[in-house]
Amino acid sequence: MHARDLVELAALVAVHSPVLIHGSGRVPKSAIEQYWIASRCRLDRWTRLLRRLADASTQFPLPAPLHWARVRPVLEEILASELLTRLWTAAAVAYDRQRDDEELAPVARNVFSGHLEARRRLLQLLADGRPIELADSVTLNHLRRRVERWTDMLLGHLARDVDVTEFAFEPDRAIEFAEDLSHEAVAAERQFTCQLILSSLRAAFQTNLARQSPNLDLNRRVGSAILGCFREELFDATGLVKPLWVERLSVTADDAQGMIDELVRIDDAAIFRRELHW
Repeated sequence: MHARDLVELAALVAVHSPVLIHGSGRVPKSAIEQYWIASRCRLDRWTRLLRRLADASTQFPLPAPLHWARVRPVLEEILASELLTRLWTAAAVAYDRQRDDEELAPVARNVFSGHLEARRRLLQLLADGRPIELADSVTLNHLRRRVERWTDMLLGHLARDVDVTEFAFEPDRAIEFAEDLSHEAVAAERQFTCQLILSSLRAAFQTNLARQSPNLDLNRRVGSAILGCFREELFDATGLVKPLWVERLSVTADDAQGMIDELVRIDDAAIFRRELHW
């Protein structure tokens, strides 16, 4: 699953968030667990690369694994997928507040915090000017600004159910977008709105991201976990993201076990490194 697919999923979460927030059902615990494990694995992969880039900032030339063509897809993924992370966290908070419970929000906030840290590390690299070339930094900065504007716009769809200023890049802009939206739209209008948004998102992100995706496996699991929190009726009624719904059904226990094994390996390696420094 490419980062651009996660961008489109963010639009689905935004427009159809009432189905999740006000629905009578409860989200499956397996979906919550899968979202956390897959997101944690992806955050760890991002962090390892960002640390290697920071450590190599004084090296010239850079090692082959850190050449722009190899790191570009990861750095773009960090920026682009933040759109979904913020939208999903806002929806999760609204879901829990509706039920006066803590079911989705703690996990979503934990992932959100980790994503903010990855973003901070990336922006530090861009500000430092090394080891990313100026022209490449400009390209990433354009992507960052595009993601920020789309995030604030899509958050407007959730403003009725949650304080979106907590998740917006520019709170005033998010509130302005929210005021422009009609919260009384019926389901058919929501479907039409979502189709328009998806078309605009594709135009904005389809050709501006690297063709390859470094974390197809984990992106798929993150996306399928989020889809697993929505009722199947949504996809039967709208026909949106149908291939992703099929992917959700194809996720197996072996997938989850594989992610857990990766987390264990990461934690064991971290413990080993700490012991070496004692």
